[in-house]
Amino acid sequence: MGELFVFLLFSSFMLLLFSGFPVAFVLGGVGVLFASIGSLLTLFEIYDVAELRTIGFVANRTFSTISSYSLIPMSMFIFMGYMLDRSGIAERLIIAMRRILGNTPGGLAIAVVLIGVVLAASTGIIGASVVLLSTIALPTMFKAGYAKWISAGTVGATGCLGILMPPSIMLVVMGDQLRIPVGDLFLGAILPGLLLATSFVLFLFIYALLKPSAMPKIDMEETTPMSRFDIIKDLSGALFAPLLLVLAVLGSIIAGIASPTEASGIGAAGATFLAWCSGRLKWKDLQEVCNQTGRSVAFLYALIFGASCFSVVLRGYGGDEVIENALHALPLSPEGVLFCVILIVFLLGFFLDWMEIVLIIAPLVVPILVGFGFDPAWVAILIALCLQTSFLTPPVGMALFYIRSAASDISMKEIYRGAIPFVLLQLSVLALTAFFPAIVTWLPS
Repeated sequence: MGELFVFLLFSSFMLLLFSGFPVAFVLGGVGVLFASIGSLLTLFEIYDVAELRTIGFVANRTFSTISSYSLIPMSMFIFMGYMLDRSGIAERLIIAMRRILGNTPGGLAIAVVLIGVVLAASTGIIGASVVLLSTIALPTMFKAGYAKWISAGTVGATGCLGILMPPSIMLVVMGDQLRIPVGDLFLGAILPGLLLATSFVLFLFIYALLKPSAMPKIDMEETTPMSRFDIIKDLSGALFAPLLLVLAVLGSIIAGIASPTEASGIGAAGATFLAWCSGRLKWKDLQEVCNQTGRSVAFLYALIFGASCFSVVLRGYGGDEVIENALHALPLSPEGVLFCVILIVFLLGFFLDWMEIVLIIAPLVVPILVGFGFDPAWVAILIALCLQTSFLTPPVGMALFYIRSAASDISMKEIYRGAIPFVLLQLSVLALTAFFPAIVTWLPS
């Protein structure tokens, strides 16, 4: 009977999800509904739900989850990202990088990738990075004669690096849900993130050599002449501040000087100081950053609340045992089971947001995979790499819609076309990381 309720629980969730209701309300509503049904069945001795005695039990477990101390860095890192957006670092970087890489095949697109790596390591927020790059980079790329589809693909894929490169909001939530030290996840994600950026650069460089008409070289005569010293000075000045901030945040975590929560406070204070030094931080700007942070945190906490309620009820009906038995029943090796799980996560990414997958699916399957002898941090990073593709795959690829909202002169067809090669590159890095676990485990060890 437990299997029947698990099936009905998932079926109800998927049915209501496609009805257009907000995901947080769907998760919480379905959880409360089935918790009530379970309580009534237990009360009338029709069916004994072992871990689902009352609605109060579900409420206590849910509030215990969202009040977790380890979730505090999420709000601080979001504030840090929005504040760095105000500091104008990206604009200064793209001007300097454009002058240095202008004569390189695909130089402007490569500059966008390199700037995206700095933003990813500074902010960790997909929306802020993609919208910022769309606003400052796409007009420049279009003016330089770059094909719209590859410009959109470059901006979208580069902006998505922020969800993987530390300090990543997704890794913070993963660490909390999977009981894995956030510092280990941050360290494990560094090399895969750099591999992704390197693969993007190589693809753009090779494609620019093969199809120079799609990414023509910039006519340096159109730009204001500057000496090499001035260019290097401008670049180093733009790079110094964000790299120093990243070093302060990640270095304090890695060295054991500060916990992720304390380091996130350092990052938020440092980003505020940089925005103030740039002369772009006024009282109105501070209010707007706080409002943006509040909306983003409220949205994430609503999802965490609904997903926690859903997962508690799912476990009450024995859903974790159902999934564990199903995976063990597969006539596959442990590596084959891992491949099936990653494939399922990839397919779910077409329809679900990363938050639902991290909060519902990952806590159910990761302990099973760890039971096969796999390293938990490695499995978590593989899932994170897979989830990164969900931002570029229709119909809910959020990066695609961020680009469309920021650049009205490009069609969704061109945006989708530009995303395809970068999704294939992401899957290639995922396969490489799966075959060579040391890419993830070397730094934490």
